[in-house]
Amino acid sequence: MQLQPIGVIHTPYKKSGEAPRQGRYSRDKCVMEIFSAYTPGLKDITEASHLIVLYWCSQANREKLQTKTPYSDVIRGVFACRSPSRPNPIAFCVAELVSVEGNKLTVRGLDALDGSPLLDIKPYSPGIDALPEARLNWLDNKS
Repeated sequence: MQLQPIGVIHTPYKKSGEAPRQGRYSRDKCVMEIFSAYTPGLKDITEASHLIVLYWCSQANREKLQTKTPYSDVIRGVFACRSPSRPNPIAFCVAELVSVEGNKLTVRGLDALDGSPLLDIKPYSPGIDALPEARLNWLDNKS
């Protein structure tokens, strides 16, 4: 299996402590620069108000399988939380599409570090992607 970045993400966050815990809490604008070979894939991207952004956390610890979350001192498995440190550090954010200029997409709502490799973009669809009945019990109960 080989992943090919489709672009690079430019953000104001240079170190992990500078990025928000979750992108949706950020109002900062970030730019996703798409490599020229992939710009034809941007056709009709402006039809989406929000995008699912998948990117690589290049500074993550790929050996870590358990971690504490920011919400408690309880140790959780990385597959039960959203820690960037995990065997395959693929991050997921839903970002608001602010503007498109050529191969550059300005978005709001990312928690990526500056220079993060962009893996994929998909349109967010509330009818398909939103599951109001979904639960994460340990987070909902804050235990």
